Amino acid sequence: MTRDYARKKRPAPKATKPRNQAPAWVWLFIGSMLGAFVMFLVYLWGISPNHPAPQTAAKQSTPEPQTKPAADPNKKAPLPKPRFDFYKLLQEEEVIVPATEPNRRSDDTPPATPVEYLLQVGSFRNPDDADKLRAQLILLNLDARTESVTINNGERWHRVVVGPFDNQSKLSKARTTLVTNQYNALVLKRKPGG
Repeated sequence: MTRDYARKKRPAPKATKPRNQAPAWVWLFIGSMLGAFVMFLVYLWGISPNHPAPQTAAKQSTPEPQTKPAADPNKKAPLPKPRFDFYKLLQEEEVIVPATEPNRRSDDTPPATPVEYLLQVGSFRNPDDADKLRAQLILLNLDARTESVTINNGERWHRVVVGPFDNQSKLSKARTTLVTNQYNALVLKRKPGG
């Protein structure tokens, strides 16, 4: 006789407990909302007229003599409008600095102390490094040279300078050339020949 395997008796599936856990993000959301609600209640308690804030409670415990008659406690005093005086102070203290040094020389009087300007582009311990930078600046059509200087503790440094310039316009033109080629320069002011 043939067997019908389709109607085979199978064991009943094990009863599983229903999963009752919520995902972690739900608990995080509920906790943050509960914390926000508690903070809101604390905020309301702090500004409510019936319950003074803890800082003002200490001040109210010491009675002060009242010079004005008591006003209606339910009526709030209007808040004073904030004053911003720094706008006026800044305008009064404003100093406009000219972009270039003014030329105060007159044609009939010679300058009291002549000055020349230099741009120091770099300072190196190794003279070869200073010479490489000087060569790069010469390729930019700048009058560059190196100066050797001995510092107080006996170290010898080699400075790369551009100049000298006798007026501000030549100085600013050279400085613009240096800045456009990503060189930082320090402006030095010296007496001629110094």
